[in-house]
Amino acid sequence: MACIEIGKPGSAEVLTATHRPVPIPGDNEVLIRVRAAGVNRPDVLQRQGRYPPPRGASDIPGLEVAGEIVSVGRNEANWQVGQSVCALLNGGGYSEYAIAHETLCLPIPSPFNLIQAAAIPETFFTVWSNLFQQNTLQPGETLLVHGGSSGVGTTAIQLANMLDHRVFTTAGSDEKCAYCLQLGAESAINYREQDFVEEVKALTDGAGADVILDMVGGDYIGRNIHAAAFRARILSIAFLKGSRVEVDLMPVMLKQLVLTGSTLRARPVSEKAAIARSVLDKVWPLLENGAIAPVINETFPLAQAAKAHQLMESSEHIGKIVLTLD
Repeated sequence: MACIEIGKPGSAEVLTATHRPVPIPGDNEVLIRVRAAGVNRPDVLQRQGRYPPPRGASDIPGLEVAGEIVSVGRNEANWQVGQSVCALLNGGGYSEYAIAHETLCLPIPSPFNLIQAAAIPETFFTVWSNLFQQNTLQPGETLLVHGGSSGVGTTAIQLANMLDHRVFTTAGSDEKCAYCLQLGAESAINYREQDFVEEVKALTDGAGADVILDMVGGDYIGRNIHAAAFRARILSIAFLKGSRVEVDLMPVMLKQLVLTGSTLRARPVSEKAAIARSVLDKVWPLLENGAIAPVINETFPLAQAAKAHQLMESSEHIGKIVLTLD
């Protein structure tokens, strides 16, 4: 099968087109003929050597795909050969065929094609599990989303807006801010021109945001603490500006803040399966009726995975980037 592998850690050019044997599904697994694969920041980090795949996972990048099931493993009764699915993977998505655990496969929402469906699992699982499944964001609370024009950001804005939360977001250009407003953000803050701490305080009459979803890290961690409301929750899910930072814990203590971090890939299958069930129950109806949708910026053929990574690293995109296969 055709696939993309990481020759050695480095820039996008180390992504190499090659061929490998088609994998064989194990118990409770399915083999998917991949038609589209989402590109995500963890793929870039893996390519750079900063985010190795978990033990037992494929070294081929790619955490989400959509396509048709062509084979099922033993003990698999929930899916049939020929069914179209989108799936969350532990790796292996940048290839013609990929293995997925049967509990992490979901039907294609009726309004969407396979390219659109491939842009759903990683970001929707991430946002739903962090903000809603664990009841982190309570009714009536305000949400600040950093990186509002990213795949995670566009997803978080839509979901929080549909569930009647006030949503503030940051983005790096007026164009991106305008798009975030179209998605349902109440306020979009151009972080190149405005101080998001001051803006959030002004928007909340000095109170601050109840929940902050942060994928930036670095100096944003300290600034988040100042932008947070009393007893706010700050969720770190990525660190584009770095994972190491010095933090003054005094305001954390005085405000009784909760700072948490989370990843999706390394979680046990049982935890991710619980997320999948919750997403299918609560989010799929919103996708089916067109209330929300994945935002796709651009698609690239699988062989042009390096160009897709270059676009991802440029941060010039809005929403998701997807690789396509014939």
